[in-house]
Amino acid sequence: MSSVPRILPSRDPLAGSIFAPMGVQDLSEVQVIEDSVYPHPWTRGNFLDSLYSGYENWTLRDASGKLIGYFLLMLALDEGHLLNITVRGDLHGQGIGRGLLDNVVQLARSKDMRSILLEVRPSNARALAAYLRYGFEQIGVRKAYYPAASGQREDAIVMSLRL
Repeated sequence: MSSVPRILPSRDPLAGSIFAPMGVQDLSEVQVIEDSVYPHPWTRGNFLDSLYSGYENWTLRDASGKLIGYFLLMLALDEGHLLNITVRGDLHGQGIGRGLLDNVVQLARSKDMRSILLEVRPSNARALAAYLRYGFEQIGVRKAYYPAASGQREDAIVMSLRL
């Protein structure tokens, strides 16, 4: 994992934003966003496990240094598994998620990955539509994968993007 922060080029819709490796020092801010966006958020322990496992864990900050998004990508053989990608709730619909996905793809290609796999809730229509627009294809369903309201479980749609 690279430790050098990158400033996005000015032609990028996120010009001035900075991608940098996620560290333990970022987790308080990450958790605030995670808890505000998801009904069943990752725990601090989930994030720590990803950090300690050496996955590609990245933050995106605006020019003032405020956290606006993050992603966690596990690399295995020739496939990247996008474990979590999140944009701060008040910034949804502004192209930040696409910018994060662009960086996921760029990173996966730089590591010689041939595809990216992810799971998404069927109830997360906005994310599902965004992944389809980006070029991901549904390749399967994981039954009762996610926790849901009232102790129920929700399936996961499994998607893949060939690189």
